[in-house]
Amino acid sequence: MGADSEDAVKQLSLLMEQVEAPLKRSFQNVHQGYPKETLTRFLKAREWNVQKTYKMIVDSLNWRIQNEIDTVLERPIVPVDLYRSIRDSQLVGLSGFTREGLPVFAIGVGYSTYDKASVHYYVQSHIQINEYRDRVILPRLTQQFGRPVTQCIKVLDMTGLKLSALSQIKILTSISTVDDLNYPEKTETYYVVNVPYIFSACWKVVKPLLQERTKKKVKVLSGSGRDELLKIMDYSALPHFCRREGSGSSKHSSSDVDNCFSPDHAFHKELYGHIKEQASHRELIKMGSLHVSIPEPDPNDAKIVEAIEAEFQKMGDQDPPANSHKAE
Repeated sequence: MGADSEDAVKQLSLLMEQVEAPLKRSFQNVHQGYPKETLTRFLKAREWNVQKTYKMIVDSLNWRIQNEIDTVLERPIVPVDLYRSIRDSQLVGLSGFTREGLPVFAIGVGYSTYDKASVHYYVQSHIQINEYRDRVILPRLTQQFGRPVTQCIKVLDMTGLKLSALSQIKILTSISTVDDLNYPEKTETYYVVNVPYIFSACWKVVKPLLQERTKKKVKVLSGSGRDELLKIMDYSALPHFCRREGSGSSKHSSSDVDNCFSPDHAFHKELYGHIKEQASHRELIKMGSLHVSIPEPDPNDAKIVEAIEAEFQKMGDQDPPANSHKAE
């Protein structure tokens, strides 16, 4: 960091020392012993403007307190059949780690349907994965490597993406807004693989609307992306849908333990087991979904959603080419 950025961190640190005790306690759950790195992430998200960053952090900490985020890892989604249904329709998992020690999160964008539970359960599940990543996985890696590990990479599988995905825009926008405002700069790079025509068309429209910082993070790879991803991770860490060129499928059966989306995969078993264990320490477990308030999205994000909707509408009025190709 340059002198100006160091000064911004110092100014922000002084402001954070003045916040009330409940916010300080919540901030400890966020920074996990690395406040400087956390303040830097939020500063990047607000282009190093100290006052805007301070407001962002305080808003985020108030959101955590009001929505009981600090205890979300004590709220298992029950019954277990409901949890398994969510895993079958919200495809996300941890496939391994890069050689530098960053967690590799795989997301099955095309085949996620979000149609087996209320939106509240999907948001709760997403937040639980975020919190488990930030409060369990990353601190463990930080200890292992002897340096702060504060980010992950995400591999987005677009296999199966169809025009019907337009119906999921609202829930995806909700999840994206939660991440943008409360978990900024947690993803180092987004790798997009198995790209169909529909994504390529949308990407051309959306790319010019993205901030330069975000644009640099998105890498659209050819085919399954296997060869490119093998430059930064071992074969064993590749998401299953990248392991052989042309396989492309991110669907799974619930018993497929090699598929990182499966509830029987080691990551999901560990996560669910951790939440159940934490819940067992509480005298009263709240049942039902966690109703998290979703902040208003950034106006620029709203423009992006409008652009996607317009492009989907345009494609709905014509027959798109059947062949897939790499986005420009």
